Amino acid sequence: MGFNKEEEEGGEEEMVRDVFRGRIFSSSFGRGDRIVIGKWEESPLGRFTNVMWADPNGKRTLFSPSEEHSEYVSSLYTFEEIRIVPIEVNIAGKSISVQADDLSVSMFWGFTLPLPIPRPLWFISSVENFFARILFGTKTHGLANNGNEEWYSVRGISWLKGASAKVSGDDLGDMTRRSDSACFGFSEPPVRPAAVTLSSIIQK
Repeated sequence: MGFNKEEEEGGEEEMVRDVFRGRIFSSSFGRGDRIVIGKWEESPLGRFTNVMWADPNGKRTLFSPSEEHSEYVSSLYTFEEIRIVPIEVNIAGKSISVQADDLSVSMFWGFTLPLPIPRPLWFISSVENFFARILFGTKTHGLANNGNEEWYSVRGISWLKGASAKVSGDDLGDMTRRSDSACFGFSEPPVRPAAVTLSSIIQK
């Protein structure tokens, strides 16, 4: 897998990195649930989709398509429960629908603000990280649970225009801004429901 320019300019060319390229969709819901969908087009694990769900009591569940995927992701982020289940994904225009076990989620988004200019990792971890906290309530750099350093190289941002979710047929309520921490990892998803195109760069 080739590296983007920002993945080549971290200051240490010999560092071993895993790179995941795709899109992250995130929203909170009226009942108090928080859901993050990761749709990865390129990664060391191939093309896949997974779902992270934090319920109103703070229990964090990972829906993963295989043991291999779950072991990798759970080494980076924190979950009380992991479910290895088939994940059905449907993309139509600017909408995504996912069915994972008893969880069903649909999200659709609007205009994408592109960020096409490559930025080196030092910029992502300093300047970009500072403004990400102020503007979006999130981070672009930090340490994963296993101590690996991670960067989020954002390439485009879209605000969600709508989202819905059900668990075992029970509606989770209207799409809302995030008011509580999801606490999956070092970074929260954006406060405002969003679809973010990015590369996740992990130093091993």
